Amino acid sequence: MATIIEMPKLSDTMTAGTLAKWHKKEGDAVSSGDMIASVETDKATMELECFEDGVILKLYAAEGDEVPVGAPVCAVGEKGEKAPDGDASAAPIAEAPAKDEAKPEADSPAPVEEKAVAGSEAASDTRVKASPLAKRVAAEKGVDISSIEGSGPGGRIIREDVEKAASAPKAAKPASKAEAPSPAKSAAPAVVVGLPAEDVVIKVNNMRGTIARRLLESKNTIPHFYLEIEVDAAPMLALRKKLNEGLADQGVKLTVNDLILKGAIEALRRVPAANSSWLGDKIVQYGAVHMAFAVAIDEGLLTPTIKDADRKSIRQISVEAKDLAAKARDRKLTPAEMSGSTFTITNLGMFGIENFFGIINPPNGAILCVGATVKKPVVNARDEIVVGQRMRLGLSCDHRVVDGAVGAQFLAALKKLLESPELMLA
Repeated sequence: MATIIEMPKLSDTMTAGTLAKWHKKEGDAVSSGDMIASVETDKATMELECFEDGVILKLYAAEGDEVPVGAPVCAVGEKGEKAPDGDASAAPIAEAPAKDEAKPEADSPAPVEEKAVAGSEAASDTRVKASPLAKRVAAEKGVDISSIEGSGPGGRIIREDVEKAASAPKAAKPASKAEAPSPAKSAAPAVVVGLPAEDVVIKVNNMRGTIARRLLESKNTIPHFYLEIEVDAAPMLALRKKLNEGLADQGVKLTVNDLILKGAIEALRRVPAANSSWLGDKIVQYGAVHMAFAVAIDEGLLTPTIKDADRKSIRQISVEAKDLAAKARDRKLTPAEMSGSTFTITNLGMFGIENFFGIINPPNGAILCVGATVKKPVVNARDEIVVGQRMRLGLSCDHRVVDGAVGAQFLAALKKLLESPELMLA
């Protein structure tokens, strides 16, 4: 008997999902555990799993459709069987269980809009079609999965394809179009990269719409105020170099962001009032630091959360941050991994931004904004003008819960830790 698969509820806040990409088509065979589609929620893109064996009898939603939670997306049954008409009462319902029902907090900055290029495919069509196992094996073996030709159904990359690619001899990198010999006469003028020929209308997806509403609510309802401090980054950079040299044989490579994360976590332990939330009729001062940090991806910005970060060493923080960042770039973060933060850090230093102030992500009481490290003339303790390495840190605070003195104390504690970074390891 045919089974209708509904749009699952993947988070407490989800009311609908956008069918971003079908990995199967009508008539394709499926087995329990197959990932049949990618669904874009208000927080991330999730995989829709099939829990039936059979063939896809009918697809009730097209790519790009917004499907309400509980509405049918496809029917699975035996080959030749008539597909139900899509009425939930016409056949047994197999609703994929939610990946995680933990309530996500609004701590993800809004993703950037998908870049529209004239003549290109939609962003969802450029995603690599691969099984979760194939992606994991590719990551373990260091194989670029986007360069593999899939042999599975619909060109899907499977584990055997990855293992074959990993064992194959490395081929010389083919010449790019720019490196290829050019003909004596050009058949057409070079393509100029720039503005599209005409206006491009970009549909607001679930994630961007939800985050936009939350950030607007944050800016309109939270009394923001801003503090800034300049830090001598030279001691932190020196410690990072020393640690990486000493731990190189163990495969450890700390980043500047790892040290800033650790420093902010330790500063919150020293100034716990900054690790608080305003909940209307009460203020909650948390007993643990759940540190969120921004990760840039092609489609925008996500903020995974390191839970119980105050109980972890800098090495543990570094490993977990890298793992979460990789999952964010693969759009594989679960709602639980993006929820429950008590504090957020956003860093634009890699883009050359020296100072900025972010919008608070409720229910956090503050967000730390990290700028670029720049060389500039400074006056040392002997009143000499020397070359220094300086970093500016901005703090956006919710004045209902973080007073000016509390914010200043937090930044002072963080400055002390970053300028005497050995204290972070004590």
